[in-house]
This record gives sequence, C-alpha cells and structure tokens, in this order.
Amino acid sequence: MGKVTGFLEFERVEERYEAKESRKKHFREFIPPLTDEQAKIQGARCMDCGIPFCMSGCPVNNIIPDWNDLVYRQDWKAAIETLHSTNNFPEFTGRICPAPCEEACVLRINEDAVGIKSIEHAIIDKAWGAGWVQPRPAAHKTGKKVAVVGSGPAGLACAQQLARAGHGVVVFERNDRIGGLLRYGIPDFKLEKWQIDRRMEQMAAEGVSFRTGVHVGNQRPGKGVPDWATGTIAPGKLLAEFDAVVLAGGAEQPRDLPIPGRELDGVHFAMEFLPLQNKRVAGDAGVPDLWATDKHVVIIGGGDTGSDCVGTSNRHGARSITQFELLPMPPDVERNPVWPYWPTRLRTSSSHEEGVDRDWSIATKAFAGGEGEMSGKVTALKAVRLEWRDGRMNEIPGSEFTLPADLVLLAMGFVSPVQSVLNAFSVEADARGNAKATTDGPGCYATSVSKIFAAGDMRRGQSLVVWAIREGRQCARAVDEFLVGNSELPR
Repeated sequence: MGKVTGFLEFERVEERYEAKESRKKHFREFIPPLTDEQAKIQGARCMDCGIPFCMSGCPVNNIIPDWNDLVYRQDWKAAIETLHSTNNFPEFTGRICPAPCEEACVLRINEDAVGIKSIEHAIIDKAWGAGWVQPRPAAHKTGKKVAVVGSGPAGLACAQQLARAGHGVVVFERNDRIGGLLRYGIPDFKLEKWQIDRRMEQMAAEGVSFRTGVHVGNQRPGKGVPDWATGTIAPGKLLAEFDAVVLAGGAEQPRDLPIPGRELDGVHFAMEFLPLQNKRVAGDAGVPDLWATDKHVVIIGGGDTGSDCVGTSNRHGARSITQFELLPMPPDVERNPVWPYWPTRLRTSSSHEEGVDRDWSIATKAFAGGEGEMSGKVTALKAVRLEWRDGRMNEIPGSEFTLPADLVLLAMGFVSPVQSVLNAFSVEADARGNAKATTDGPGCYATSVSKIFAAGDMRRGQSLVVWAIREGRQCARAVDEFLVGNSELPR
C-alpha cells in the first residue's frame, strides 16, 4: 500500500477527452493517458484491501493492487511486468474495456472508484514508449503445430501463449487484416489499428505466423458478417497438418429484425456499416459508398455497437441521430447498488456525449419506403412505445409514431458464432449455438471433436475483450497440456 491515507486525501481524476466539436472532425484516439504524476496520485488512492474485489471483478484477474502500488512508487518497469503477467494486451483493455474491476473496487461502495483503467492505460503506454515491450520467443521448440482460427483478442492471446510455450502457431483470419472485431468493428477513434500492428510484430518475432484472407470451410458467412476472404481451406486439411486446432472466432452472427420493409435499401446491420469506415481510415480504395452524411440516422440497439454507430455517424456529419432501445431506461444511479457485481445502470459513452437523441421502451414495427426516385429506399420508421410489466412488454395504445429515416442501423447484438465454421468441423454446439466446451477440469476448452478446442466468443457467446483474452490464455494452457502432457503456462 503506497500511501495509507491516499484514498482520503486524493480525488479520482478522469482522463481528459478532446473537446467534442474538435474530435468529431477526425477518427483518431482522443483520450491521452494520465501524466506520471497523475497516475502516481491515482495509484495512491488504492487501499490494498484485505480482499481485493477488483481482482475478482477483472476477468483476467489482473493483480491490480500490486501495480497500483508500483505506479505510486514510480517503478513503471515492475508495473508493466506485473500487468503483463495476467494480460497479454493491456493497450486494448486500457482503452476499450468497460472496467468491471472499477465497479468491484471497495471505494465504489461510497466513493469514486480507483481509476484502474486509466492507470493500466498509462502503464502500457509508458512501457511501449520506453521500449520495455519486447518479443519473448521460446527457448526450446516442441515440434508441435497449432492452427488458431480467428484473430480477435481470444485468438491472439491463445496464439501468443502457445508460441511462448514453444509450439509452432499459425493464425488464420477470414478478412484481409489481423485483429477480428478489434480491427473491423471497433472504431479507430476508440482504438487506432497501429496498436494491433505493433503487437503483431512482437508475435511474429516470437514465432507466430499469420494467414489472412482465408475462410475455413466451404460455406461463407451470410449478410452482416464482414467477409473479405480470397481463399478457403478445408477443415480436414487443418486437422491433417496441425496437432491441434483452436476455434477462436467472434460471435459474429447479428440479430435481425424481420419486420415489413426490412428489404428496403438503407436498412443495414451495424457490421455492414462500421467496418467500411475502418477500411477508409486504413487507406483502402474502392470501399462501398455507405455513409451517414446528411442523413436522418436511426440506430436500433442501445449497447456498445449502437454507441459506435453514433460516434461514426457524428463524424460523417449526419443530419440527425436517434438511438432506440427495446428495454426500459436503466436507473441513473451514482453508486453501485449491487457491489461488487456489475450493475444495471444508465451508461453514457463519449459518442453519446457528441450528440444523439436516445429513447427507451421502443418497438420498431415497420420500415417505410418512398415514392418516385425514392422508391425501394427507406424514408421512415414506424414505431410504438412500450410499457413493461412483470418482465413483459406491452404496447401502449395510441403511442404509435413515425420518424424520418434515411439510414437504419441494426445494432441489437449478436446471437452466436457463424454456424458454418462449427458445422464444417462437426463440432457440437450448446443451446445458444456456441461451441460446447467446459472451462475447468481435465479436457477443458476441448470440443466434442478430438484435437479441436474453442475459446472466446466462439465458446461463450458475445462478450467483452477482456473475457476473450482470459479464455484465450486458459485455452492455450489446455492445448499445451494436450500436446505435451503438462504446462507451465499460467492458468
């Protein structure tokens, strides 16, 4: 505990955002890390509790009190070593994680939580700047080969751990660049993609190989799933060439809204819209012409994906932006009423602050098209207000309304991984369509098919980046044990 009275003396300091009107003019990150002095003071607020609930709230079990204390003492090198011992990619989580650790912070009971996420952000940026993040190749090779299908955070974490254990690892990615939904889905203003490229260089130096533009299986994913594959590979070929296969793709199958007018031009899945802007920022030519510029944009879905659509539409210069949520408006409470668990609370993102009309308990009934030149194109949305009673929604009579809509983005979450990948390997799925595998005990993360493992969204369904990293790391240990009989990789 760096400073016994720190939590009494110092207030929480938030990372500063670039001004709204300024940041809406670009797609760069706009949240610089804390200064060394700010991070030191925030680290001093950590009480080093007898039971560090923050660690149990963190899916990767980051050793948070230790690196808070190290930052207070300005021992940054030891801080990054401690942080990296549990988290392969703190530059991702330090930027885009919703920080369940902070909701579990003991200070959160009656004060502002320790700024754990901002301290993590400061540690990893300091480490990269000082040149402390270096490749860690294995001292000895095992001669075993592992194929990792999917290059999101689960696949990358699994691949890096396996390479460090001495195995030959090849990561297969359907799209033209590595990163999964980190690359194509999360806007660049939340995570600039050179952050991924930098990690790829480290992993390549550790022995990981990357193959992009390769779809596994013959059946391609459907509408709403990014797919820029230029070739395919048969599952049988992977099983023949590799000693183990890890399925680590995302939960990419979007939830649809099959109502009248769904076929109209201008009604799109969010993941038909967001990745195109990622490609424009990357400098790609020939990107399809789907913009929010000068349009009345309606976003259906109140989660992170919907928020990302808001921020991107604001940067395009939308005429108006409206975001609907089917469920009631969450309570706007200051403290955590269910501490140390994750609370249901009204959350306002930086994208929301940039401008959007939000509304709750709204059911969309139909999309309406225009006439003449606008025939076949969406021009309006018909909706009704809801009343929720005993967990059931009831339409309020007389509350129907129509809203202008030139672009409708469906951001209602993801139902499962792409089923064609699981079917290609004949892997048994659970009731939700995810690969069926346990996470504890002998044979954890192993699927119903010998040599095939599953981790991340492919196994657990739509979830957080930090959960994907956890499962990727744990799956790597299970694969290592399967290949050589034991493992020294951390659990």
